[in-house]
Amino acid sequence: MENNATVKHLLIIRLSAMGDVAMTVAVVMGLLRKNPTLKITILTRKFFAPMFAQLPRVQIYEADVKGRHKGFLGLFKLYKELKALQITAVADLHNVLRSNVLKRFFKLSGIPFVQINKGRAEKKALTASKNKAFMQLETTQQRYEAVFSKLGFQLEVDESCSLAKEKLTDTILALVPQDSKKWIGIAPFAAFAGKTYPLELMEEVLATLDAADTYTLLLFGGGEQEQSVLEKWENTYANCTSVVKKISFKEELTLISNLDVMLAMDSGNAHLSALYGVPTITLWGVTHPYAGFYPFGQPMANALLADREKFPLIPTSVYGNKFPEGYEKAMETIVPAMVVQKIVAVANAPLY
Repeated sequence: MENNATVKHLLIIRLSAMGDVAMTVAVVMGLLRKNPTLKITILTRKFFAPMFAQLPRVQIYEADVKGRHKGFLGLFKLYKELKALQITAVADLHNVLRSNVLKRFFKLSGIPFVQINKGRAEKKALTASKNKAFMQLETTQQRYEAVFSKLGFQLEVDESCSLAKEKLTDTILALVPQDSKKWIGIAPFAAFAGKTYPLELMEEVLATLDAADTYTLLLFGGGEQEQSVLEKWENTYANCTSVVKKISFKEELTLISNLDVMLAMDSGNAHLSALYGVPTITLWGVTHPYAGFYPFGQPMANALLADREKFPLIPTSVYGNKFPEGYEKAMETIVPAMVVQKIVAVANAPLY
């Protein structure tokens, strides 16, 4: 299909969550690469703007869904604000109630509006307890790409679609020890217990890595409870530094871009490190890469999965929020020694 020369200003809708927004970045890079005159506005949370700071011809427009854009009338106001930007086509990568309301307004104006196919039926089959269809589904990035293709765009999305390493700020330089040790990011939390590695096992991983005295262990998280756990580890282990509430989100991305390895759950932090092509190790509990949320550009060998022979109903849900009794122990089949071994192997792998 030829480039869609009639679309001069594309609106992309992806309001939340952080990982889903992060997964748009590589696809947008691939879109810009093949469409050098295209201007893009991304409707999302202002908080996410630093993810797109390196991309040319991209601006962020904040959806104030709890303020002036709240409710039907607020969404109509948002539509009028967006239309005033001379939007010529809309790619809805979210497909939720709010974006469906916006769809009605844009359609009335004759502006092309294409929505993502979330694959709900096949995800339901993948997570079913009976007659499970255990197979690789389309990835989220592929679903995003399909939206742009339907609008008539060519894309070139490959592993080279990663952001450049950011320059460390004075705040980070003061926070993180400057020595020859490799930097290992550890993000031990996820939105749901079903995909969070047991904290006592994660502490075993930390203790082993700390004892080696060859790594700087940088702990990522958010919220008071997570902050409390990470600060306790920071105070217990000599090579651990918690970054929670010590740097801005923009600086957090800068720090992540300079990591040698990131260890994360099936969560937003895995997608943030993948943005920069940082080797990212992920731990999977009751979710599974087959659902399509694997970090972009990462080898599948970097995924450590719960034992499906012992827990055959995995994946029990797409988001990790639903699982049968006993399945909360699924991640315990990923023993700390396996995690340490993978981190050491990836951290010391040759660059080329």
